[in-house]
Amino acid sequence: MQAWRVDRLGEPRSVLELVDVEEPVAGPGQIVVDVLAAPANFPDVLLCRGEYQVKPPLPFTPGVELCGRVVALGEGVDTVGIGERVIGSPNLPLGAFAERTVMQASNAFPAPAALADAEASALFIGYQTGWFALHRRTTLRAGETLLVHAAAGGVGSAAVQLGKAAGATVIGVVGGAQKAEYCRNLGADLVIDRHVDDFVPIVKEFTGGRGVDVVYDPVGGEAYEKSTKCIAFEGRILVIGFAGGTIPRPGLNHALIKNYSIIGLHWGLYQHHDAAAIRLCHDELTALAESGAIAPLIGERLPFAQVPEGLGRLGDGSTVGRVVFEP
Repeated sequence: MQAWRVDRLGEPRSVLELVDVEEPVAGPGQIVVDVLAAPANFPDVLLCRGEYQVKPPLPFTPGVELCGRVVALGEGVDTVGIGERVIGSPNLPLGAFAERTVMQASNAFPAPAALADAEASALFIGYQTGWFALHRRTTLRAGETLLVHAAAGGVGSAAVQLGKAAGATVIGVVGGAQKAEYCRNLGADLVIDRHVDDFVPIVKEFTGGRGVDVVYDPVGGEAYEKSTKCIAFEGRILVIGFAGGTIPRPGLNHALIKNYSIIGLHWGLYQHHDAAAIRLCHDELTALAESGAIAPLIGERLPFAQVPEGLGRLGDGSTVGRVVFEP
């Protein structure tokens, strides 16, 4: 079978090569799946560069989430069956950018019937991250205002839809006109193009000077710093990641004076510390998908042959919406 493989670290366009590899075999507690669709995620770019917190041994195949069809069961697996459609994360070093891959059965979840392969493949990491941030690390309440940075990206677009599903007013901050249109299609109540406008005065005016109740920040750097200028009294800033490349140094005296909370989320830790919470979250997301309240909005559907270029553009920041590869 064929798989995209990284033999040396660097930019995706330079280091990914399509090679023939042996068919994967399911070990105890594992399943083998045919990959039906696999989204591009920023961690895939970081994996290629060697900058992600998980560093699989070389060579490896990136691709951190997928929708697949089960073709083989390992010893002791009784939670899924042959032919079932599942979503989740595969087992590195053989990731999702391959014709077939291996998953832990405990990390494979039924694909919602309401979603096609491409949409289902994008429901796992981004939406789980958003759900844990907005409903576990804090509680986003109906009528509150949510500000989402990188609102046309993977985790940001999920947060926009989850915020609307929770009954919040959602402000999306994006970079570029195409991303702004995509964010409007997600349902954001107000979209701000940071390439054109400073979001702080616009947010203050939109909220009548009060500021936003919750900030969802996967960017860091300047996005975080400016968010502190338009956070409401007793607001919450959710620190999701640092896609902007700069880790902010928060002024704790400012948090004290304005009575706001700074809340971190490392969603991956729940896979090790509270797997039951991951499954509960999946059930909640499935119900929302079945009701039509959420549905990943795919910006680009690319053939398997374009994995290096698609990841490269994601790393450059030039993609719009979710990019999904379909073999």
